[in-house]
Amino acid sequence: MVQGLSHMTFIVEDLDKMETFLTIIFEARKVYDSGEETFSLSRERFFLIGEGDDAVWVATMEGESLPSRTYNHVAFKIDDAEFDDYLERIRTLGLEVRESRSRVEGEGRSIYFHDHDNHMFELHTGTLEERLERYAKGR
Repeated sequence: MVQGLSHMTFIVEDLDKMETFLTIIFEARKVYDSGEETFSLSRERFFLIGEGDDAVWVATMEGESLPSRTYNHVAFKIDDAEFDDYLERIRTLGLEVRESRSRVEGEGRSIYFHDHDNHMFELHTGTLEERLERYAKGR
């Protein structure tokens, strides 16, 4: 039986750029840096986003960027009161913010943005329960 999410790995051209991205936007904490020694396919760094048992392990590995951008993405939950603060963090790094898809009231707000290697991220204020409840009401 699956117990939950173990980690996410992102292949990036520049480990330092991705570290800045993760620490500024997500307040990630670096917990490992392979340096020149590699146990995996390439140099890598590990980060934790969040606190305690809910922290998410994010791995970054040196490699080629994705060739293009898609709607595939990873979404992190944020508090609605912090929406503008997160938007400012993203803009501080000069990242492109993608226009949000159309939404119905009650499903939360989202910020979609890409990192320097074409991975898309979302910061979302809602929960699955809220979205399902809203969708059950119909248009």
